[in-house]
Amino acid sequence: MQTRTNNARGLRLAAPGFMALAIVAAGQARADGEGAFSTALGDTKYILDARLRSEVVEQAGIANDAHATTLRARLGFETGKLWNTSLLVEGEAVVPIDTNYRPDPMVPEMTAYPVVADPEDYALNRFQLVNTSIPGTTLTLGRQRILLDDQRFVGNVGWRQNEQTFDAFRVVNKSVKNLVLDATYLNRVNRVFGEDSPQGKYEGDSVLLNAGYQTGIGKITAYGYLLRFDDIVGVPGAVRDSSSTYGLRFAGEKPAGKVKLAYMASWATQKEYGDNPLSFDLDYLTAEFTGTWKQFGLGAGVEILDGNGVKGFTTPLATLHKFQGWADKFLATPANGIEDVYVTATTNLKAVGGLDTLGVVLSYHDYEAERISADYGSEWNVSIAAKVKKLGFMIKYADFQEGVLASARDTEKFWMQMEYVW
Repeated sequence: MQTRTNNARGLRLAAPGFMALAIVAAGQARADGEGAFSTALGDTKYILDARLRSEVVEQAGIANDAHATTLRARLGFETGKLWNTSLLVEGEAVVPIDTNYRPDPMVPEMTAYPVVADPEDYALNRFQLVNTSIPGTTLTLGRQRILLDDQRFVGNVGWRQNEQTFDAFRVVNKSVKNLVLDATYLNRVNRVFGEDSPQGKYEGDSVLLNAGYQTGIGKITAYGYLLRFDDIVGVPGAVRDSSSTYGLRFAGEKPAGKVKLAYMASWATQKEYGDNPLSFDLDYLTAEFTGTWKQFGLGAGVEILDGNGVKGFTTPLATLHKFQGWADKFLATPANGIEDVYVTATTNLKAVGGLDTLGVVLSYHDYEAERISADYGSEWNVSIAAKVKKLGFMIKYADFQEGVLASARDTEKFWMQMEYVW
């Protein structure tokens, strides 16, 4: 009953947007000749994405190793345009095969095993209308995937089997050359833990604003994210993640002889917002520099998230697995903040041993507390990924070693994955 109530609330809030799209579509209906429906149906594209993954986790202080084998399948379609409007519908199923793991840290089940956040789930993953009636503008309404910049603040958490989606109305305008204006209103975040989890959804009125301008040396982005989440009984992190964040980002690349140089820097400031009972004024800073020669790359960077001793700089909508190591020990920024200094080496080869592509990534992270002088630990990451036509393979490993300030315990993770995307 609760799920139906929440879905109804989302539909009521989205109703004005649906009406707006309907009016725009109706205004163009007479201009289209007969056969528009059949053309839209004939241009329908089908979605098939299947991913089989095995994840093993050994974590100090927990009696058993986690063994999680899960199959994720997405099936759906996207119609062609009718009156400049297309419909996308996609269902998702996450089926556990080996269930010796704890799928949800908020549920007191399988507590003798480490967490692998891939619970069994069957859901409507995306359901969206996309309209392009306004020149240079795309309107997207409904349950959708949103990726902004490098996903440090807003992403789909694509590494997990059940991705994060948003019930939202999004407007993207590209009518001015080199300028992209992106604005989103959302009232629900469908998180990776699924409908049956107490933390499976965040609800509340939030706004995402992002403006990017492409220059000759890189892209300059200004952003403002106003996140207002309702208080969830038993999940104090929900309302405490309500925040207003404003920042700037610059990223680009340039050739220097035979080497391609890539560079990125970003800064943001964050305060409490909405009904958040906490008070904080925190900063975020990151910089990265990478050089690529032929198939080989080498990069280094630093990422700093402030903490005030009670609350750390928060990015609750981010694709967190991309940052601060693959062991996922700092999905929530520690109260004393974190400073992550890292180096990364990559190799990307083509047409090797019958494979279309073969990529290797090796990285090292050193973690320190930002607010106090303390060592959180260090981490090694390595992955090997290959692709043959529409079939991808990956093996991946993460080894986190705790430091003097043992906010996170020694952890090793190993993955084997196969994915087919049609």
